[in-house]
Amino acid sequence: MRRARIVDRSEPPFRTGPRALVHTLAWLRMTAIAGQFATVMAVWLALRLPLPVGALVAGIAALLGFELAAVLRLRLPWPVTEWEAIGHIAFDTLVLGYLLYLTGGASNPFVTLLLVPIALAAAALSRVGIGIVAAISSFAYLVLLLAYRPLPAWSAHPGEDFQLHIIGMAIDFAIAALLLGVFIARLAGALRGEQRRMQRLRERAVRDEGILAMATQSASAAHELNTPLSTMRMLLHELIPTSGSGGPLRQDLELIAQQVQRCSEILREMVAVGRAQMADEAESMTLLAFVQRCLDRLQLLRPEAEVELALPAADAEMPVRIPAGLQHALLNLLNNALDASAKTGSMHVWFGARRGNRCLEFAVRDHGPGFPGQRALTPDTLGVSEKDHGLGIGLALAEATAERLGGLLEASNVQDGGAELRLRLPLPAIEPDRRGRRMPARDDCLPKESP
Repeated sequence: MRRARIVDRSEPPFRTGPRALVHTLAWLRMTAIAGQFATVMAVWLALRLPLPVGALVAGIAALLGFELAAVLRLRLPWPVTEWEAIGHIAFDTLVLGYLLYLTGGASNPFVTLLLVPIALAAAALSRVGIGIVAAISSFAYLVLLLAYRPLPAWSAHPGEDFQLHIIGMAIDFAIAALLLGVFIARLAGALRGEQRRMQRLRERAVRDEGILAMATQSASAAHELNTPLSTMRMLLHELIPTSGSGGPLRQDLELIAQQVQRCSEILREMVAVGRAQMADEAESMTLLAFVQRCLDRLQLLRPEAEVELALPAADAEMPVRIPAGLQHALLNLLNNALDASAKTGSMHVWFGARRGNRCLEFAVRDHGPGFPGQRALTPDTLGVSEKDHGLGIGLALAEATAERLGGLLEASNVQDGGAELRLRLPLPAIEPDRRGRRMPARDDCLPKESP
């Protein structure tokens, strides 16, 4: 299929904050443990420097114990506070300062790693937190300037010792550049993702404002229309000739009376849907019963419709909770599909429903000309329709319903002609026992490729 709308399928971007900082510190700490142990062993075994290996390994072991405790802590649901994140940084700085104290203090080229926590804190903590972290690192550096154990000479020639120092500085620079580069790249990705989300939220706000304005006008119109419809219904019953007389006139008046009755039912349904949504009440039935009810309603609206239903037998008896607005969203999609098929002289549409691993999917396919070009379903299409008699709100309302339930609405062109729309809802949104659970998120219903 050729996509007519691009859906964002990217993974959730890297987020900042105390918990994200503690996660990053845990990853860096594990890397530091491996690197520190390897460095100590390489210097001790390869260069034969008389280092206090026991004391160094003890410091690395303490860091490893803290790492295990931090990993277990992150598995708990408790929120991570800023002070807790500062405590993690303080312990890491303490252990690093201890290791540097045993290996030359501020003269050790790896002393610049004390700057890394400041860079990490700058992206995740408040100004006070950043100041505290900077003070901790600065204090550690000041102590290492005044108190440390000098490294033993590696060679009798001072130039060779200086060359070793230069190599250490190069390794330290590479480590710091790698750590900061990875973190800053992730931070930049987070900012770009946040900008995309904000743009999407602005677009949704524009669409929702339009829908809210239309809903307000609709509620007012429903209230005002109820009285004239009641009057028309009463007068039509008086105008209809008695049985056996009237001929075509009687049939026309009966048809008008049915349509007036249908208008009254629609007004009552509007009120019922609003009341059910405010009370978070919904019907529970099988998937087959719900699909059949949608088709029965469509048959009343469009008697000429020819609908091909695809519903796996294994999913037919699945119990579903019908949220407010879902039936109207599907009817909008079916009605639009019939209008699209009519452009090519067909009144046939395909309607499918199936249960996936995490989502319940509804699909509607028409035999019309398809979406023009790569036209997207965006909020600026609200109130704009390509049909002479259309209002341009069917797809916007369907997409708004999908997003309110944590789902997705996708549109695509079919290779053999026509268009297909897929409405995917996360299972928690339609399970009968959903009360008390968290509201589903869009990530709960990732889109799948169409066959």
